[in-house]
Amino acid sequence: MPLEPKPAEFPRIRGALKFYMVASVITGVMLLLLCAEMLLKYVWHLELYAFGPNGLLSLEPVAETPEGLESTGTGVNLSTGILIAHGWFYVVYLFSNFRLWSLMRWPFWRLLVLASGGIVPFLSFILEARIGREVRGYLATREADAAADDARAAAPAATDSDSDSDTDSEPVEAAQ
Repeated sequence: MPLEPKPAEFPRIRGALKFYMVASVITGVMLLLLCAEMLLKYVWHLELYAFGPNGLLSLEPVAETPEGLESTGTGVNLSTGILIAHGWFYVVYLFSNFRLWSLMRWPFWRLLVLASGGIVPFLSFILEARIGREVRGYLATREADAAADDARAAAPAATDSDSDSDTDSEPVEAAQ
């Protein structure tokens, strides 16, 4: 029988799920921006710059040199910023994956699938929806089962106390 989360962990699981869902969306958006930036740079030989002499935002050419591609723009290189931001958000995303995975007590392969959401375009959005639905459904089922168990446990106790009060009152009536 696989290990299951304890009911006391359910509030922490809900918090971890919210954190995972937010991190998943942010990482997915950053990954799509990174893919667009890679296409701009390596297919069309352009980079995105901000606050340069060509305006607030501008696409500047990338020169091919013997050492590789070299930026020619001036200002803030947003292409590099997107690359760095995705890297840091991916680290946060991995932490959210690990937190949810460990609280849910899933097998290791599930952690690997979750982690791939930050490196395969659009996968984080698919996983965010699927994992969110799965975890919420699991928690609802476990809570409903626990409530039904509590109701069954309380029902015989209520029946026993009712029968005890009936038997206690009969001798009193018979004595009168």
